[in-house]
Amino acid sequence: MYLKILHLRQFRNYQDCQVQFDAPKTILVGNNAQGKSNLLEAVELLSTLKSHRSVRDRDLVLETASVGQIRAQLERAYGSMDMALTLRSQGRRTVALNRESLRRQMDFLGVLNAVQFSSLDLELVRGAPERRRSWLDSLLTQLEPIYASILQQYNQVLRQRNALLKEIRNVDSADENFPSSLGSRKEQLALWDAQLATTGSRVTRRRARVLKRLAPIAAEWHTSISGKTEVLEITYAPNVTPSNEEPEEVQKAFLEKIQQRRFPEQQQGKTLVGPHRDEVEFTINQTPARAYGSQGQQRTLVLALKLAELKLIEEVVGEPPLLLLDDVLAELDLNRQNQLLDAIQDRFQTLITTTHLGAFDSQWLKSSQILSVEAGKIFA
Repeated sequence: MYLKILHLRQFRNYQDCQVQFDAPKTILVGNNAQGKSNLLEAVELLSTLKSHRSVRDRDLVLETASVGQIRAQLERAYGSMDMALTLRSQGRRTVALNRESLRRQMDFLGVLNAVQFSSLDLELVRGAPERRRSWLDSLLTQLEPIYASILQQYNQVLRQRNALLKEIRNVDSADENFPSSLGSRKEQLALWDAQLATTGSRVTRRRARVLKRLAPIAAEWHTSISGKTEVLEITYAPNVTPSNEEPEEVQKAFLEKIQQRRFPEQQQGKTLVGPHRDEVEFTINQTPARAYGSQGQQRTLVLALKLAELKLIEEVVGEPPLLLLDDVLAELDLNRQNQLLDAIQDRFQTLITTTHLGAFDSQWLKSSQILSVEAGKIFA
């Protein structure tokens, strides 16, 4: 796939800016806080409908405006696509493909595939489990757009069940003379237990399946980048561990663990069972990377993960995704830079942000489109 044109209107610090991409690699150069990362964020939003930098649409719209838009022309093997995402500081966002509004935002996913690599991705290794779950969910959404709906269903069940558990805790402590009220709520809880097991097992099975495919690819890259001195292992550590991955077995394991955790859940007023408590574990030479990996090792690990994402998306989708490198080359030593650049070549359309061109090989500079970014404006 190839991104031909990106048009930003009242998005972040861009008033009205259109970029035409003329080469497989585009280097966006400029000082900090000029809008380089904002442009990559726009592509990320078209790909996943999410930003790793913001959760509120009003933060994405130009301060003086109420509506912002990201529009793109994309070439895919099956033809051209016109994509549009309209963001509102107040109100619901809308999406359109080939100038036709889509009723379901899920139908927008999977059209543009992209892998983003930024300095923030070191948090994949050393950050909280939530960061790794979010990374895994974002990858899954690109590979199986239906997963976005599955995850949304699970989160809705989780919110409802948590609200009910809080009620049970409050009634249990305050209304001891009204056991019927408590009994009614506990009957409702049994219904939410079943829904949690059903929706949660769908999430767990898909996460396990994608990591089973990704792990050996990442391990192979890691071996190569480390000069065959390190072995990377990626392990999925689900909160619920069934004896096998059959849907019935996973749901059964969910319900059994819910029963085991019934008392502490009602005491704490929150759900303690489910994929919202999953972990992804990285080990290098059988040592936990999060606790003991050096910064160099952690960078190698993240680079291996990103290269594995590129390959897996290409295998599943049938076309190479875009690669977004946000000010990351300066973070890598020469060996890791060369490994990355050799892997990319002209196979993946790549957008790169940097504050200076000194980190680039002369051959790269010759074969790249170089654009300057200054105060929300882009110059060739």
